[in-house]
Amino acid sequence: MRAAGRAVRARLRDRIAASDPGLLRLTAGLRTVGAIALTLAVLSLLGADVHLLVAGAMAAMVATFAIREKQLGAQAVTLALGLPVALASVSLGAVLNSRLLIGDAFFVVLIFCAVYGRRFGDRGTALGLIGFQVYFLSLFVGATVATLPALCGAMALAFCSSALMRFAVVPATPTGVLLRMRLAFRARLAQLVSAQLELLDAPADEMDKALEAVREGTARLHETAMMIQDRLEEGTPDESAARLVQRRIADAEIAAERLGLLLLTARSAERADTLTLHLPGAPAPSLAGPAVPDEAGATLRRDLQALHALVLRAGTGDTGTGLAHVRNRLLGYRDEENLPPASAAVQDVFRGIGESARAVLGLRIALDGPQDESDDTPATARSREELDAEDAAIDGGEEAAPEEQTGLRRPTTRAAVQVAVGSSLAIVGGELLSTQRWYWAVLTCWIVFLNTASTGEILVKGYRRLLGTVFGVVAGIVLAGLVGKHTWTAFALVLVLIFAMFYSAPLSYTLMSFFVTAMLGLLYTLLHTYSLDVLVLRIEETALGAACGVVAAALVLPVQTDRRTNELLGTVLERLAEVTEAAVGQLSGGPADELLDKARDLDQALADLRAATQPLIHPVTPLRTRRHTARYVVALLETCAYHARTLAATAELLPTHPSIAADPRLRGAAGRTVRNIETIAVRVADEHAGAQVETGPSIASLLGSDAGTPRYGRITDRVLRHLERLDEAVVGLARPLGVPVAAPKG
Repeated sequence: MRAAGRAVRARLRDRIAASDPGLLRLTAGLRTVGAIALTLAVLSLLGADVHLLVAGAMAAMVATFAIREKQLGAQAVTLALGLPVALASVSLGAVLNSRLLIGDAFFVVLIFCAVYGRRFGDRGTALGLIGFQVYFLSLFVGATVATLPALCGAMALAFCSSALMRFAVVPATPTGVLLRMRLAFRARLAQLVSAQLELLDAPADEMDKALEAVREGTARLHETAMMIQDRLEEGTPDESAARLVQRRIADAEIAAERLGLLLLTARSAERADTLTLHLPGAPAPSLAGPAVPDEAGATLRRDLQALHALVLRAGTGDTGTGLAHVRNRLLGYRDEENLPPASAAVQDVFRGIGESARAVLGLRIALDGPQDESDDTPATARSREELDAEDAAIDGGEEAAPEEQTGLRRPTTRAAVQVAVGSSLAIVGGELLSTQRWYWAVLTCWIVFLNTASTGEILVKGYRRLLGTVFGVVAGIVLAGLVGKHTWTAFALVLVLIFAMFYSAPLSYTLMSFFVTAMLGLLYTLLHTYSLDVLVLRIEETALGAACGVVAAALVLPVQTDRRTNELLGTVLERLAEVTEAAVGQLSGGPADELLDKARDLDQALADLRAATQPLIHPVTPLRTRRHTARYVVALLETCAYHARTLAATAELLPTHPSIAADPRLRGAAGRTVRNIETIAVRVADEHAGAQVETGPSIASLLGSDAGTPRYGRITDRVLRHLERLDEAVVGLARPLGVPVAAPKG
């Protein structure tokens, strides 16, 4: 019974870890709800009225969610600076509340400064957010000079409650967050292996569904790898340890993605295209049969299940004989003589399982330290020696600081001007709708500019906020009717909605807006200002604020979606060329470079582009052809990034791996690919550029090789395959981007 209970708890823990990497959403929700509950408890003991309770609750929420720094010391400094900012903001709100023109003018200046402060990093962003939200709070509760002392006391109490929850009750150190993210990576890796196992056995009519699950699992694993990369510097003791974890995470991610492609090929009538794993909705390739047949298929299923178990138990400290036996068997597939009799495609899957097992072993050593080697087979010992040699070769490097833009070209300055203009329009329009609650329009205008960079992004965010507000109003009406005059019941529901708001925020902006609006309906009930007219006005003010934001973004220093995506596309192509050239250079015998850093820069640039294309691929976008093109281009770039990332990881093995040696011929053979990437980048930057993409003989033929290149030769067939696929994918980018392709010479 105890063993069964432990298994259930382990599965539950893994599921939670995979759904919320680092438990960041859970931590944010618990901190915020705890700070609000503590503030309300103390204020109620002091006999505060309901207006002060609402003010304290909102201040505690702002003090908690505004601070985003990773180090606890930096968080403490920002929280300490935030209190005087909050006190000054609420004081000015109380003084200027009755002075219409002066108050409005100050609000616009405050908004400009709050957005401009984002250029100073997380602390500037947090202090600007606190200043704006607390001023809004003063308008919401109707602050006056007479109530100012009590409000300031509630503010101080709210900040103290937030500090207590952050540093004592729900602490989150960088090391602890990174540890939980590593557990999430392991859980998501196990989920991906499970999806791959289902892909192996899926019947023809369910193949597309199984393939979509593999796509989703691959994307979720990559997302977690990027989150870990972002936390490595703060969460590891030194740079060498950070780079070791970075390399092992990259190895595991690449091995898992490659295993999925090999499985898809084994099920297909022909070699599967890597693009199939990256293009949402792409149909599964035609099948060679119902599943991998005969005894090799049964062995393959067994070993995929074993790999799944190995991944799950890799972070539990389990070093038993059973785990060692499974590990040794899977690592043995890296030697040719240990492969079961099967077709070439199925044997490739076994090799992929062996490489995945090696990646899991490397990840475990990097995260948990040296392991018991008493049960090692010769194949396992060789894998350990390779990993140790790679670890010893790790050296730190310095990253070049990006070039900073100045003046109105700086994004924060441009956004500050746009928000100030949009807020001015929202104030005028909002007061025409309601002289009492015009600030809702200003709040919406402010919010749609947060974390957006183009007119299209602002339009989509405004649409989502309006949609969430409409449904939230309906929920607010229902909840207000159920609660009636039961104050503490209403506050309890407010806490539930606030937790739901923070937990759902990274997943769905529409859902978050729904919870916010439903919560406001309860707050209006508490303030005895609830009515259907008030909630309808909330919708009107939200629509007005979103419209003002879009107008300001479109007319004042506009950044069109096409321009934004083209800039980011150019950055992705530049990073892709850098990674490819550096990896090929090292594979050709050139000097060592910071390849994994360059690969992660490419991943980050691609993530930025993917986010910027959301307005183009959103379901409400009327231009379907444009939507399909944007989705196809991003999928092709993800394919290119996968091959470039794999080349970079392979190149870093050169000094230590006995199966890989430099070949000077590679530089010339892959030069065409790099030139094509640069050509496309030039054409994206200037559509009138006359350069053309080159085509010609295959990479293998340029090397004087062919399809019969011996496995584990001087240049492995895997390197050649990735170079070939990268070259094909780059040429494939030319058509959707309108870049002419030159006819092959000869």
